[in-house]
Amino acid sequence: MSGVEAMRRWMYRGGRPNRLARILNRLSAVQFGRGILAPDNWVTLEVAGRRSGNTISCPLVLTPYEGERYLVSMLGRDANWVANVRAARGEAVLRHGRAERVRLVDVDTAGRAPILRRYLALAPGARAHLPVDRHAPLSEFERIAGDYPVFRVTAP
Repeated sequence: MSGVEAMRRWMYRGGRPNRLARILNRLSAVQFGRGILAPDNWVTLEVAGRRSGNTISCPLVLTPYEGERYLVSMLGRDANWVANVRAARGEAVLRHGRAERVRLVDVDTAGRAPILRRYLALAPGARAHLPVDRHAPLSEFERIAGDYPVFRVTAP
């Protein structure tokens, strides 16, 4: 494991961002949401918090696959944004220079493996968090698919 990967794992030890990761995520959410020096697939997800009702922002990598767009939870099913999306019945906003109202639909475990592989090809920061090499055969992604939620982005 490289020093960068070790640092990324340390920042999300226990599946939750530490103080440094939270600060960097806030900065990234602003950067991605405004589209400043960020590729088109780096977006900010805005969703109502399930407890507070306040808007929660999270920087994510939008993954195109076979004509559809997807969001993947690199931290697995216990990530806060995943619980917030489910509590909001998928209603959310994606930002990258402009706001786009969307509905996020859970992808069945059986359909996740190829999307997870594509995600790792596009999101180098996530590679330290998924226990599969990005070049692994699809069967390896099928083995972990149940642990990593994937949402298809649709119109509201």
